[in-house]
This record gives sequence, structure tokens and C-alpha cells, in this order.
Amino acid sequence: METVGQTIRAKRESLGLLLRQVASYLDIDQAILSKIERNERKPSRDNIIKLAEILQMDSEDLLIQFMSEKIALEIANEHCASKVLKAAEQKVKYLKSNLEKN
Repeated sequence: METVGQTIRAKRESLGLLLRQVASYLDIDQAILSKIERNERKPSRDNIIKLAEILQMDSEDLLIQFMSEKIALEIANEHCASKVLKAAEQKVKYLKSNLEKN
């Protein structure tokens, strides 16, 4: 399973885009983008959306990969990680239903 950084690098390279081109589009230093691709730094949500655009990727798919990785890294060392995810799913459903009522 690829990390977000690996996915970004592979897609950028397959399109023949240079690190500096993509970094310029994101308005960040290319050293930062390089760290994102090496998983030494996490991109922002806004950068993920911009990356999907410039890399001709589905923004929802890349966001799902980004957010799920973020959550997985947070709870990976917990013995009850699967239970946490199930509880979180129920809380999301509850919160969404309350937002729809208001």
C-alpha cells in the first residue's frame, strides 16, 4: 500500500513534471514538496486538492488516501485501533445527522 507521498511522486514522475513545477503551482518551496513525497512532512488539505488538480487525479480519492493515512498514523500503535475506527464511524454518522437537522 502506497503512502500519499509515494502516490504523489509516482504520479508527478509519470506525467513528466518536475518537482519545481509542481511546487510552484502549490506556491511552496520545492524542498517542502520533496519532503512531502518522502513522507517527512504532511501536506495540508488545500495542497492535496491542488495536487490532485495538477496531477490529474480524482481529488476525492486523494483526499481519502490523505485522511485515512492521517488517522491510521494517529492510532496505529493502539491495541484497540479497529474498535476506535468503528466508534469513529458511528460518531461521524451521528454528527452528520445532527448537522442535517440544524
